[in-house]
Amino acid sequence: MNASIIDPLQGDFPEVIEEYLEHGVMKCIAFNRRGTLLAAGCSDGNCVIWDFETRGIAKELRDKDCVAAITSVCWSKYGHRILVSAADKSLTLWDVVSGEKITRTILQQTPLQARLHPGSSTPSLCLACPLSSAPIIVDLNAGSTTVLPVSIPDVNPGLAPSSRNKISDGTPPFSPTAACFNKYGDLVYAGNSKGEILLIDYKSVQVRAMVPVSGGSVIKNIVFSRNGQYLLTNSNDRTIRIYENLLPSKDGLKALGDLNVTRDGIDDSVEKLKAVGSKCLTLFREFQDAITKMHWKAPCFSGDGEWVIGGSASKGEHKIYIWDRAGHLVKILEGPKEALIDLVWHPVHPIVVSVSLTGLVYIWAKDYTENWSAFAPDFKELEENEEYVEREDEFDLIPETEKVKESDVNEDDEVDIVTVEKDSAFSDSDMSQEELCFLPAIPYPDVPEQQDKCIESSSKLVDSNNSGSPISEEGRPNGRANNHASSPLEEDAGATRLKRKRKPSEKGMEFQA
Repeated sequence: MNASIIDPLQGDFPEVIEEYLEHGVMKCIAFNRRGTLLAAGCSDGNCVIWDFETRGIAKELRDKDCVAAITSVCWSKYGHRILVSAADKSLTLWDVVSGEKITRTILQQTPLQARLHPGSSTPSLCLACPLSSAPIIVDLNAGSTTVLPVSIPDVNPGLAPSSRNKISDGTPPFSPTAACFNKYGDLVYAGNSKGEILLIDYKSVQVRAMVPVSGGSVIKNIVFSRNGQYLLTNSNDRTIRIYENLLPSKDGLKALGDLNVTRDGIDDSVEKLKAVGSKCLTLFREFQDAITKMHWKAPCFSGDGEWVIGGSASKGEHKIYIWDRAGHLVKILEGPKEALIDLVWHPVHPIVVSVSLTGLVYIWAKDYTENWSAFAPDFKELEENEEYVEREDEFDLIPETEKVKESDVNEDDEVDIVTVEKDSAFSDSDMSQEELCFLPAIPYPDVPEQQDKCIESSSKLVDSNNSGSPISEEGRPNGRANNHASSPLEEDAGATRLKRKRKPSEKGMEFQA
């Protein structure tokens, strides 16, 4: 019988914290397409790229013009560029290999999230979701912006200018609108404050379909699965909803146009958009915690779309809920007593990476049990002693069982060692496009000025001790309480002194416990 049927908790999902990354105060994270590089935006405006195989820093993108916290990071399709949005209202496009800025654009509002167009290897368009205005399409090369409609009345061209003036004329701001591209980037899916999912043709700036969400609550997050078959929404009513995408992955805009033609007989424009929307998305599953009724943070799909995860938005707890796509809660991961602010699933492996409020990045992995008998195919591991009965031909030179066996392999067939089979997880890859998977590690040289200062200060300490200074170890109460600078310098002064002992951090003690 299948093991997954016997035990519903069996599956490829993470179970324990394997490691944590520490570099400044990290705020947001994103994997590249292959999951070999992890980008993290920091509170000081820098972007750190980790080599996820070695867990070392491969590159650090430092922007002298930005000192505000990073709000989101996004990789291009083949990993050659990174888009970084910051709290100083800036969007910066970086070249990953050279570490140089390509463009920098300043918006009128702080972008909470920015996503590059997924259909191009060198994208110049991005979708930004500002703090208190409608989502906008930004041309990074030209610096121009196009405001997208966030409700049905905004479709009227006569009302479009007034919606753009909401930013500058001092009218009250409205709730942030979540938005994302579909798999190939020909449509934008936006979730507004009325609890509606709008399908927008961003080139003509028109709403092509509308799907009302039950409850009518504000939609905080909206994201597609990797294969584009499912859409996830996170609403203010503490419910995560999964919709099945009925449109084809490619040419979704064309298929949507055909649906609009067939619905031309409906007079009411709202009803027409709803009728078209019912042919585009259908509700598949709903996830919520019926007991605690908690809000969710950064929900997303696994790489293969079989699992759905969501972080607890409660302060002071680092909990990650994992559901299968059928709607069953299969695991709750409990981390340190730190709030969770971002969460991603590795594109290929059963690994989850989370960011805590303190700026640490935790790596959750599956707890594999070592099975040494698996290395010997003829070896059987016994739980208890068993009586062994030998076969009649077991010690014959040519056992009868081998005589009967005949090889089914045709030895004359040629073996193809040239053809490379496509990975199903990357079936849409363009083999002609070179993908950036790894970065060369560049060691950071030591700063000579700091070493000189340490040598000078340590020599002064030695001279003061030899001259019979009244400030000595015996003359001080509680030993090292008064002189704070002497202890680390004396420990590092040279080979004749004791080596510096590092105390294990509180984090390390927690993991060891």
